[in-house]
Amino acid sequence: LPAYLDAIGINQQQIGLIIGAFAIGLIATRPIVGKLVDTRGRKLVLLIGTAVAAIAPVGYLYVTSTPLLMVMRAFHGISIAAFTTAFSALVVDLAPPKQRGEIIGLMSLTNPVGFAVGPAIGGFLQVHEMYREIFWISIICGAISLIAANRLHQPQIEVELDHNESDRISPWQILTNPALGIPALVLLLVGFPFGAIHTFVPLYIKSLNVGFNPGLFYTIAAIASFSARSVIGSRSDRYGRGIFIAGSLCCYTAGVACLATANSQMSFVFAALLEGLGSGTLLPMTVALVSDRSLPHQRGQVLSICITGLDLGIAIASPVFGAIADDVGFAGIFTIGTAMAASAIGVFLIWGNRNLRHSIGFCLGRHGDVYRKG
Repeated sequence: LPAYLDAIGINQQQIGLIIGAFAIGLIATRPIVGKLVDTRGRKLVLLIGTAVAAIAPVGYLYVTSTPLLMVMRAFHGISIAAFTTAFSALVVDLAPPKQRGEIIGLMSLTNPVGFAVGPAIGGFLQVHEMYREIFWISIICGAISLIAANRLHQPQIEVELDHNESDRISPWQILTNPALGIPALVLLLVGFPFGAIHTFVPLYIKSLNVGFNPGLFYTIAAIASFSARSVIGSRSDRYGRGIFIAGSLCCYTAGVACLATANSQMSFVFAALLEGLGSGTLLPMTVALVSDRSLPHQRGQVLSICITGLDLGIAIASPVFGAIADDVGFAGIFTIGTAMAASAIGVFLIWGNRNLRHSIGFCLGRHGDVYRKG
């Protein structure tokens, strides 16, 4: 999209505003779709998300003014908010509790596959300036997703949801509940280096002149993420979520630290491997953790608020780190990111469970989750 916007004559500042508008739609609608998931059902919200994914690229084809493109981009953000929240809740509903981690891990394999295949196809078409074809492929993929979502079975849990107002849970209740607020805070802290990696790594590689393809960095990370997601879930059902979340945070922190000190091609290869392994484990395991700690009729709201922590970190990272990039350099950005990821380890190690003793035991796989509800 940035290359297309540049091709139609939009300046860099306006491009930044248009791209950033996606986060506005995403973050602003997460709590709303979370409530809809719990009160109207998972399938309806899936249909909303896939419909928006099919419609939004039409706007990119025919709209050329910056304000309208910002509106379309914010509208597009609704698709991710709706789809990811409803999809996660639906997978948890369908998964037997004893296999929840395994099934969440396997179903989340769609993420690295999409991130690996989509940019490859888009990059090939972009080289030939086939921008309209890119958007039409996006429209077709969204339409196919809409048709597939419409054929999904409605789980029985959705039919029997209790809509009593006394059972509703507010965002404030979620965030102030340590069982749920701590995972949200962990994702917020990780969101900053996550956003920095996806924004600044290509520029960082170029500035170092190490002859490394930035696309290869993301491909290696996607492969590592895929590998982690395919095997970790079932182990978490056996040994608990804590040991894998703690391990993923350590792995992710090490990956960001590699970036902070990178000076060769191999540095970026190791950083990509560690970042992929860390994020590929952390995200599905956190979804499993907060699902364990929430009731079925509140799960959509809980997932939406907790995942918003990651969304917010990613959204804030680009403008904040961009503002200080000239002063601290790219290595400085990733040094700060390392410190934030390391602080996420400390938060989870100290407050990840009922008290310090249980938290440390939970992180080492020696204690179960005291906060688990089902």
